Amino acid sequence: MKQVYLYCGAPTRVPIRHIISLLIPLWLPVSGNGAELGTRQRTVTPVALTNVPGIIASDLARYETNGYSSWQWGPGQSAGQLTTNMMPDGYLRATNAARLLTFFCFSDIHLTDKETPSWPYWSAYQTQPGFTRNSTLPPGDGNSSAYSPVMLSTTQVLDAAVRTANALHRLLSFDFGMALGDDCNSAQYNELRWFIDIMDGQNIIPSSGTNAGATTIDYQKPYQAAGLNPEIPWYQVLGNHDHLWAGTLLTTEYLRESYTNNQVLLFGDLDTDGIDSRSHFMGTVDGSTPYGTIIGVGPVTNFIVGGVTNTPMVASDTNRHYLETANYMAEFFTTKSKPVGHGFSQWNVTNNFACYSFEPKANLPLKIIVLDDTMTDQNLDWQNGMGGLDTNQLAWLVQELNQGQAQGRLMIIAAHIPIELIGVPDSTNSIISGTNLVAILNTYPNLLLWVTGHMHRNNIKPHPSPYSDRPEYGFWEVETPSLRDFPQEFRTFEVLRNTDNSISIMVTDIDPEVAPGSCAEKARGYAVGAARIFAAPSAPPTTNSVNPANWNFADTNSYTQNAELVKMLTPPMQAKIAGLGEPLGHKVVIDHDGNGVTINFLGELQSAETLSGPWNDVANISPYSVSATNAAKFYRAAE
Repeated sequence: MKQVYLYCGAPTRVPIRHIISLLIPLWLPVSGNGAELGTRQRTVTPVALTNVPGIIASDLARYETNGYSSWQWGPGQSAGQLTTNMMPDGYLRATNAARLLTFFCFSDIHLTDKETPSWPYWSAYQTQPGFTRNSTLPPGDGNSSAYSPVMLSTTQVLDAAVRTANALHRLLSFDFGMALGDDCNSAQYNELRWFIDIMDGQNIIPSSGTNAGATTIDYQKPYQAAGLNPEIPWYQVLGNHDHLWAGTLLTTEYLRESYTNNQVLLFGDLDTDGIDSRSHFMGTVDGSTPYGTIIGVGPVTNFIVGGVTNTPMVASDTNRHYLETANYMAEFFTTKSKPVGHGFSQWNVTNNFACYSFEPKANLPLKIIVLDDTMTDQNLDWQNGMGGLDTNQLAWLVQELNQGQAQGRLMIIAAHIPIELIGVPDSTNSIISGTNLVAILNTYPNLLLWVTGHMHRNNIKPHPSPYSDRPEYGFWEVETPSLRDFPQEFRTFEVLRNTDNSISIMVTDIDPEVAPGSCAEKARGYAVGAARIFAAPSAPPTTNSVNPANWNFADTNSYTQNAELVKMLTPPMQAKIAGLGEPLGHKVVIDHDGNGVTINFLGELQSAETLSGPWNDVANISPYSVSATNAAKFYRAAE
């Protein structure tokens, strides 16, 4: 198969038939101001439902029959160019001139050992629409972090995302990728190994214990992961689920033993009885069942027969053992992808300190500051987890910012938890609040961006300059959604230099490409269904909201958020980046095997005035295949 790489940019008269044999680049025009990709073209939107029967969250067989998992492709989304208090008054639209940097971020993958004996399924698996509580559930159900049907297929969803990132790399040329934390669901060794091995392209056995259902159940079957394109280095951020039990609690000796125990965890209602509660068995997944039936769950009294407690048992597995933070970081040195350690150094491991910085691109004055803003106190807030900085973390951050500013480098901070949750009252032992942290960050005009995850949502937030006449002291904060929960996306970031030497940051959500009938496709439907049941991220409907039998699922929002974020620079930085960057435009890849043509590109190709041809004969979804007849029309249009 021959491949042709073209670029979407200024038009030229070089015929495509010559390029097929010579592999010479050709510049083609694109619609609008640039090529579009991902959810700028189309979005996953739930299908509106009315008067559907209520079901519990773990009743997966009824997700499809009751319409809970139904979704369709909706229109693309873009908020356009945003300059919210970031540019001088009267500033006109920025014009992009060159591309400085391109990267992607995965976040909150929550690779789950669903058969672990140490997970609180009990607290959420019977949640009903509208948070109608079963009498056996604690006050705290309705938390999809404790149970979601997507837990069955988290490894397959990540593999689909990696494959999609590889396809985009052929067209967008990523300089690096990042994982923004919560790779693991509960700091288990096998969960972290799945993550690294999927990124490395290893054979994956997505089960544990007896590996029940490995030959018959789709989500349990071993498979070969694609692996991230070896051209793309990737870096890691520490999340709260990567080093805390359930992302929330310090791992006590009792909890540590529960990881590799052969007994289902006996725990209880943290809100009412505290960490020493032993009132309920937490349950586990029966991997031999097609819908991942929850077993070994419920009040202890349900398991007493003849005065004896029949404790639910599982097959123990030493690969489930808990990882301390230092051991978590050390595991990234056992990898086949680059760089070894994925940002962490032996110094980080020795000092148990998960902060570092790196410069992603030669001849570009820009550095990435990777910040651990997770805290390790015993926090019982199941909704938000922990966020904060201790003395060493804050001092390190200020030092990195001071160095970057003094050296004339643009800066991007990557952290797991968003600023608004740092130092939340009664939540952490942070020495600083989010408000005071923003005040510090607003003193560094070279800071472009804070990228984060944790909240499983899309969110773009400006942090404007406190000085009305110095907009360059402002910066943007962008949250990346979860690959696990709806809308189940990752983000791409393009840092562009504008003609006035301001900066534009193009942020775009990406839906992983999923094969029909695959575990990843089923997981998308489960994510939509779980979002309906748990009423997140949407607000609960107002009609019949107390009656799950008449629950209204009229919400069809995609909850996607794409935009171009503009940022002013100081005059010295404007002068420093003037002339830097690569030409704009996105590669088009044409694969020709003699029987037909597969065309991969970002967005809809449109003809320029100097070119003729019905470009609308070629579909606008990437990647896709066209017949030889339509391919000929494409060639004629470009000749």
